[in-house]
Amino acid sequence: MELKAIIVDDEAPARSELRYLLDETEQAEVVAEAASVREAIEKLKEYPCDVMFLDINMPEASGLQLAEALQHLKFPPAVVFVTAYGEFAIEAFKVNAIDYLVKPVETERLVQACSRVREHVSLHAKVQRLERIPVEKAGKKILIGISNIRYVMARDDYAYLQTDTDRYFSTVSLAQLEKRLDGHGFFRVHRGYLVNLSLVSEVESVAGGTLLLTLEGCEEKIPVSRRRVSALKKALGL
Repeated sequence: MELKAIIVDDEAPARSELRYLLDETEQAEVVAEAASVREAIEKLKEYPCDVMFLDINMPEASGLQLAEALQHLKFPPAVVFVTAYGEFAIEAFKVNAIDYLVKPVETERLVQACSRVREHVSLHAKVQRLERIPVEKAGKKILIGISNIRYVMARDDYAYLQTDTDRYFSTVSLAQLEKRLDGHGFFRVHRGYLVNLSLVSEVESVAGGTLLLTLEGCEEKIPVSRRRVSALKKALGL
C-alpha cells in the first residue's frame, strides 16, 4: 500500500529533508507541504492523505492542537510527530499519534513508523466497512452505514438519523448515538443535533453570536448553540 502524506513543519529545510527520506525509502508519496497549522488544514481539504508528519513547535498553533482537531474528522489521517524535542511524547500519544520521531530522523525509524501507519489505515478501513447503525423505517429494521449519516436529531428519548436520501427513526437516544459515533467525525453542535463535520458545506453567522450550518445533501439548516461555537470553529479550522 502506497501512503499519501502531508508534511507540516514551519522550517523549509526540515520539510525538504523528510520529503527526501520518504522518496528515497519509497515509503510514501508526499502530496503536499504546509508551514503552519492553518495551511495544513487548507492543504488537507485539497489533498486527502493517509498520514500527516507533524512538527510540534510552530507559530500560532502547535502540532498537538492540530492532531487533536483532526480527531473530529470522519476519516482523520494518521499522525506521526517529527520534532526536535523528546519531551512531548506523552502528550503526543494522548492525541492518538501513531509514532513519535525525533530529529534528525533515522531511516530505520521512519520505515518502522510508516509500517505502523499502514497497519492503522488497513484496520480503520475494515472497521469503517463493518460499522452500521440499526434504524427503523415503515415498520422495518434497517442497517445504515455510518458514512451515510448527515446528522442526528434528538426527539425526546429517541432520535432521527438523516441521510442524503431519507430520515430514519432510532430507539437509541442522541447521547447514546454520540458515544457510538465517537471517532467517526461527528460533533455535538447543539443539545438536539449531532452533525457529520466532513459534510458541512456552509457556516452562516446569525444574531446572538451563534451559527447555522448547511450540510451537503440537506435543505435543513442546523443550529449551533453559543457555547459550542468556539469548539466547532476550532474543529473546522475556522
